[in-house]
Amino acid sequence: MSERSAVFAELRALMAPYAAKLDVKRDDETELYVDTRHVQKNGKALFFGAVQVRAGYVAYHLMPVYSDPALLASASPALRARMHGKSCFRFKAVEPALFEELSALTEAAFASYRAQGMV
Repeated sequence: MSERSAVFAELRALMAPYAAKLDVKRDDETELYVDTRHVQKNGKALFFGAVQVRAGYVAYHLMPVYSDPALLASASPALRARMHGKSCFRFKAVEPALFEELSALTEAAFASYRAQGMV
């Protein structure tokens, strides 16, 4: 198994419990893409998150941290260093401590969407 495949498998496992409660748009060997069932004013479903294998890294998208930046208040500097943009984290290797932190952040993100009536 390649390093990116191992990273994808670990990150997919973090997103999968929430995907089961939401609307999976794609789930294959390189991507798990999840929307909520909440329809926005533009008629499109609200994005929750995704795990995607890219050329040199694996991306973990978590949209609730964009709409509720307070979710990142307790994020470690190491996890913040993995951020690209406002809601994407990039990984090139399996990092158990950061994945554990990302798991807790994903749980808080789902709870945030739930509190806002989005899930």
